[in-house]
Amino acid sequence: MTSVASEPTRRTFETIGVIGLGTMGAGIAEVFARNGFAVVGIELTDEAVERGCGHLTHSTGRAVSRGKMSEADQAEILGRISFATDLSALAEADFVVEAVVESLEVKKDLFRRLDDIVKPETILATNTSSLPVTEIATANTRPGRVVGVHFFNPAPVQNLVEIVRTVVTEPAVLADVEGLVGTLGKNPVICGDKAGFIANTLLFGYLNHAASMFESKYATREDIDAAMRFGCGYPMGPLALLDLIGLDTAYEILDTMYKQGRDRLHAPAPVLRQMVSAGLLGRKSGRGFYTYEREDSPVVVADDKTPSADDQPQLVRSVRTVGVVGTGTMAAGIVEVFAKGGFDVVYVGRSAAKVEGVRATIEKSLDKALQRGKLDEATRDEVLGRLTGTTSLDDLAQVDLVVEAIAEDLRIKTTLFENLDEICKPGAILATTTSSLPVIELATATDRPGDVIGMHFFNPAPIMKLVEVVSTVSTAEDVAETVRAVCDRLGKVAVSCGDRAGFIVNALLFPYLNDAVKMLEAHYATADDIDTAMKQGCALPMGPFELLDVVGNDVSLAIQRELYLEFREPGFAPAPLLEHLVTAGYLGRKTKRGFRDYTTR
Repeated sequence: MTSVASEPTRRTFETIGVIGLGTMGAGIAEVFARNGFAVVGIELTDEAVERGCGHLTHSTGRAVSRGKMSEADQAEILGRISFATDLSALAEADFVVEAVVESLEVKKDLFRRLDDIVKPETILATNTSSLPVTEIATANTRPGRVVGVHFFNPAPVQNLVEIVRTVVTEPAVLADVEGLVGTLGKNPVICGDKAGFIANTLLFGYLNHAASMFESKYATREDIDAAMRFGCGYPMGPLALLDLIGLDTAYEILDTMYKQGRDRLHAPAPVLRQMVSAGLLGRKSGRGFYTYEREDSPVVVADDKTPSADDQPQLVRSVRTVGVVGTGTMAAGIVEVFAKGGFDVVYVGRSAAKVEGVRATIEKSLDKALQRGKLDEATRDEVLGRLTGTTSLDDLAQVDLVVEAIAEDLRIKTTLFENLDEICKPGAILATTTSSLPVIELATATDRPGDVIGMHFFNPAPIMKLVEVVSTVSTAEDVAETVRAVCDRLGKVAVSCGDRAGFIVNALLFPYLNDAVKMLEAHYATADDIDTAMKQGCALPMGPFELLDVVGNDVSLAIQRELYLEFREPGFAPAPLLEHLVTAGYLGRKTKRGFRDYTTR
């Protein structure tokens, strides 16, 4: 008779202990109580218990006022929570999670004391966001029952929970905690015990890089934040997000991650330490990278760094007619944008068929807008009437601004700029929409380097609001101001920066994507869990692997190589896994295989 192995019995959870009833602990207690669990909340003093009760009453009351729960539901939820100031009240708890001060010694001492109080089978969890779970676990005589359960703030709202396994966590414990978190309506992601876990490791490297970019005066705080909001669709810019998190908190998290991992990308930017020392902590102190109307206010007010209304860019050079070189998707989009903006456009292609293809693409785009009621027939005809297609570069002789959008090949672009220099009239602005090549190389191919500038549109150009205006060391100020004014007329958001690899957006985005690949390569977490963590924990529109597959792994690798060559930062070296996928031809959605397989989708 063959015996069949039975599935291990899942433990049941009825009573939940929550130690620490600050904003986070109270939120965790509320989450469990909302889902029918009996909760025992522990604080040090009666006054602290009272504050915790206040957090719970306020949070659930807000849900009532918004119609998300009834007063009866609120009373039932609060009725499931009891309070105590003695850990012995946790004797019958099935699961205990601590949310006390972020101090390793305090947490270790707490787990030592719990040893003699809770049942042998009780699972213990820490809500730490950056401290080593293994060290906390080994303070207990049964470290196999200890895990990290990192809720995100506010816990009742945020759906992500990072479950952190240590090298000694028992598999059954991990499975039971994953199941418990699932019953809360949360999305659990499992990762190893590394400072920052998934979300903070990837997020704070990016935030730190943004702080360094600001510190070097490469771009203004407004332009850095606008670039990531309008170029990547992020809900907040990195500097505004640092102000929200708190610069002291950000510094501590980065410092902890750096001390554990020795990754230079996590070494806190000096400006963070300086601002913390000066008491510029962000929103909570009323001033950080921005100035706020008062402490804990989200309302930004003008300060000495705020651009003046007098700084609005002007058309210092007259721009009436625009030339566009190229017939690809980006070029056609740029032609449409300028024509919609009221400019007469001469666009150049290598063949009559390609030139006609641009017009057909724009006609189709305008017809779709017409069907959706976004423009009328008169406007459509007016836009099309501004278009002139040609196969001869010589037809650009009288335009005021030329934008090239041809292949991302320095040799080909350099040859084009040599030709434009000979063809275009004196004073014409020559712009490149390169996303990664050095603009100065194109400028020095001409006898008018002061007239050459980067004008990096984002794809699709008719939809994306951002344009990075890239000035070289030779670009004339009136050229940069004129291009910014042109962007305003187009309804675009122009951000100014210098001629460095990646400009603003790619310089911040691609090291973050590269870090995600390294995390996957190290088997730290799955691609699905990493994507979930960044979408739900950081409110990003796409996870890193979704985005890499959309952008194309070959494109991503090329940009990462440019960043590495420019900055020689070891952390910018392309992840070997990314290089291997490109070598294998797994480029993403366009080849139906990248970090995921799209052949059956």
